[in-house]
Amino acid sequence: MNTAYRAAALFLGLLAATSVVAKTGDVTDPKAPRNLPAEGAVAVSWTDPAQFSDLRQSGNRWEAKRGDWVQQLAQYLRKRAVQRLPSGERLDVTITDIRRAGQYEPWRGANFGSTRIVRDIYPPRIELNFTLSGANGTVFSQGARKLTDLDFMRNASAVGSSDPLRYEKRLIDEWLAKEFKRPKA
Repeated sequence: MNTAYRAAALFLGLLAATSVVAKTGDVTDPKAPRNLPAEGAVAVSWTDPAQFSDLRQSGNRWEAKRGDWVQQLAQYLRKRAVQRLPSGERLDVTITDIRRAGQYEPWRGANFGSTRIVRDIYPPRIELNFTLSGANGTVFSQGARKLTDLDFMRNASAVGSSDPLRYEKRLIDEWLAKEFKRPKA
């Protein structure tokens, strides 16, 4: 009885783990979205993540493409940008490249092959294009930006955070603060 119970528990555990792995996804999947669903004043899209520096220059491409980190960053960008836009303005952003902080260092041994090592020589970088327009379609500003923070390891706001995208989110916050001043209430 005890053996049958353990076997059933093991089977259910493996089944649950498999569904978690299946949900993790792959940012390079051709069926994966390349934009957030249209809603509100901020539209965010991205180019093919397979061409992002984070994957092309990765020490472990398989690990680098796992998850939905591109979509998470796009959602964060939209959420934070909405807070900065005056009523009636529209922001369209296309993310063209992402290089997350850290790197896979497979030469450290088999136990570290799937561990992203965060060191100051691997700063986060995001490249994007944007267009800010008014309600009538008049373009107020547009351009391409290369976001990077070479001093990301010394930034106090990221200390103690367990968010795996904390450095990239900080880049987004810094860009939005510089590019778009908060509307006055």
